[in-house]
Amino acid sequence: MLRQTLLAVAITLSLAACSKGADKEGKSADGSASAKTASASASAVALLISPEDLITVQNNSLSSGPVITGSVQPERRADLRAEVSAVVLQVLKENGEAVKRGDLLVRLDDTSIRDSLHSAEAAVRASEQTLDQAERQFQRLKTLRASGMTSTSQLEDAEIRRNNAQSDLVGAKARAAQARQQLQRTEVRAPFEGIVSERKVSAGDTAAIGKELVKVIDPDSMRFEGFVSADRISSVKIGQPVDFRVNGYGQQLFTGKVKRVDPAANATTRQVEVLVNFTDSKQPKVSGLYAEGRIEAATVSTLMIPEAALVRNGDKSFAWRVKDGVVSKISLTLGERDQRRGDYVVRSGLADGDKVVRNPVSTMKDGQKITLAPSATAATAAAAMPSSGASSGTAGK
Repeated sequence: MLRQTLLAVAITLSLAACSKGADKEGKSADGSASAKTASASASAVALLISPEDLITVQNNSLSSGPVITGSVQPERRADLRAEVSAVVLQVLKENGEAVKRGDLLVRLDDTSIRDSLHSAEAAVRASEQTLDQAERQFQRLKTLRASGMTSTSQLEDAEIRRNNAQSDLVGAKARAAQARQQLQRTEVRAPFEGIVSERKVSAGDTAAIGKELVKVIDPDSMRFEGFVSADRISSVKIGQPVDFRVNGYGQQLFTGKVKRVDPAANATTRQVEVLVNFTDSKQPKVSGLYAEGRIEAATVSTLMIPEAALVRNGDKSFAWRVKDGVVSKISLTLGERDQRRGDYVVRSGLADGDKVVRNPVSTMKDGQKITLAPSATAATAAAAMPSSGASSGTAGK
């Protein structure tokens, strides 16, 4: 009896489990059908796109050439050093201050040099007096010799004394000029108009001969002093255009031209220095900034796409192509990037003349239909026509 009861209970539980499974399968099937219906509805909704939202992919010129790296440096720069050994009395300009040609920058102690100048000038005056006396004595004996009242040896001695006095005067004047020049060197002045880029001394420092005092640069004479690998130097020519970016100026693109190619490579790095002059008015005003760019040694025509039209997913790139009223997600193979415009070379995936979405959004679906809206220009013109007509009618009345 107990066995029959247990068997009946087991059968009942099995039937209940089968009923629940059937209900779950029915609900699952209904859910899948709903999802498919929703997806189909989303695909059926047309996407409204204006002509301004589309870009036509086409062939553009791509410049190629060796990479150049270096820094921006001023062509006019002066490292002003001490030409006399003296104590620094005053530094009149600080870093970043503008200076004009001839402005006093550093004043050195001139006490001993001024004393030497006074002594040399006194020696000049004494030599002039000695020469004047020797000259009068020589002329007197010369007159007496003509009348036979003096000997030849006395005349010759007078001439020797006069010549020695002349030599002493020349030497005294040279020493005075040297002292005067040394006195001028105690005042360090700006050699040209510019700014003080670096101050090396302060008041109280002892400036030995050759010690660097200040640096002056002309910020309007900046140039790109770069280096090119020796294996690519054969393609570099004077006058070639150069596009480069400077650290600290973001994505701002600077342009220049090759001015000079160094005839000797660096013994350590085996790179060749190339000087590039700026060709536009915009120039960085700070020297020493790192710069990197490319010399346009050759130009080729290739298919390119703007960066804004690209969609990236890891190391893969896509674009949304619009063709036959449908938008499709196209996988792309990209090449190098144009440093001037920021566009990328398209190796495969698109053809010349294809239209792609300018700024794709994440809600776009592959295979979704599109509807082209009138352009903003056409809409504005159409909106302006009724008002113009109304104005004409009012004027006619």
